[in-house]
Amino acid sequence: MKVILLQDVKKQGKKDEIINVSDGYANNFLIAKGLAVPYNEANKKQLERTINKREQAEENLIEEMTLLKNKLEKTSIKFKVKTGKDGRMFGTITSKQICDELKNKGFDIDKKKISCDHTIESLGTHVVNIELHKKVVAKINVNVE
Repeated sequence: MKVILLQDVKKQGKKDEIINVSDGYANNFLIAKGLAVPYNEANKKQLERTINKREQAEENLIEEMTLLKNKLEKTSIKFKVKTGKDGRMFGTITSKQICDELKNKGFDIDKKKISCDHTIESLGTHVVNIELHKKVVAKINVNVE
């Protein structure tokens, strides 16, 4: 019997897949527990509509994040820190500090999305990556003076 999975089922398949299983397993377990629906034209069309809506929502999200990326890349952040001998900083600039500074500028970014290739522990300009989406990564400049 062919069924359309509504959720991931261990050792059977992922959500929205069409799989072939025995009639008893389909009727007594998958359909009874709400994990799948029988495969027919109406359910197939419903699945296609759901996938299209999900793809459209994903495209809209990517578009929004691209606009936010363009705004972010136009801004730069400055930190004034105390230094010791030889211009060495006391401590480092953390993603939390960058997040707080972005909030002051009107951007609501989670600190977990902020990453840098190296620790910011010296004076100068550093490039920091902000992952807004899997496909959209903004790069901002952080100036340490």
